[in-house]
Amino acid sequence: MTRTAADSKQPRRTQEQRSTEMRTRLLDATIDCLVEYGYAGTTTPRVAERAGVTRGAQVHHFGSKTDLVVAAISHLAQRRTDAAMQEIGRIKTGTDPIATVLDFLWELHQGPLFIAAMELWVAARVDRMLAAEMGKVEPFVNNAVLMALSRYVPDEVHRKDARDFVYTAMDALRGILVSSFIDSDPERAHRRWLRASEHLRDAARVRLPGILLGE
Repeated sequence: MTRTAADSKQPRRTQEQRSTEMRTRLLDATIDCLVEYGYAGTTTPRVAERAGVTRGAQVHHFGSKTDLVVAAISHLAQRRTDAAMQEIGRIKTGTDPIATVLDFLWELHQGPLFIAAMELWVAARVDRMLAAEMGKVEPFVNNAVLMALSRYVPDEVHRKDARDFVYTAMDALRGILVSSFIDSDPERAHRRWLRASEHLRDAARVRLPGILLGE
C-alpha cells in the first residue's frame, strides 16, 4: 500500500518538547551573549534576539535576567562536562601520560564555554546568589574532569595526590588565561602554560613518582 503524504510526515512535537527546545535556545543564547558582551552586557532583549524568539516568549520562560542566568549556570555546567568527556575521548595515550594530562587541561580550557564560565565567576564575586548557584555546579564539573583523568592513576593509594596535582594545574592554567584577557599577544598564554607545565612536571616527579610519568 502506498503511504500518503500525511502518513510520511514526522510526528508533531508535543507542547513539552517545544517548551524544552525554546528553553534550550534561550540558554544557549545566554552563553553566547556572555561570551560576546560580558555579564554586564548580557540583557534579556539581547538574549531573546540571539535566540530568535519574542520578548514575550522569553519572559514566559524566564521572567528576569536573574532567572535566565541562574538556569544558564546549570546548562553551562552540563555543556562543560560534555566537552570534557568528548575531549578525553580524543586523547591518544602516549608514553608520557603527564604531558597528555596537561595537554588535555589546556584544550579543555579553550573556547567559549570557559569564557562564559569566567564571566559568571567574576560576576559571582559581588552577587551572592550567583555565587551560591556556581558553588553547586562547579564541583560537578571538576569531578567529571577528575573522573575522566582517573584512567591515568590506576593506583588508588595515589588518587589524592593525583587529584591535588590536577587542581593545582587547573589553578595555574586559569590564572594564566585570566591574565591573558588583556594581552595583545594571543600566543603568550600558551607559552606561559608550557613554562608552567615544566614546573608541574617537576612537582609530579616528587609527589607521583612513576604514576603519571609512564614509568
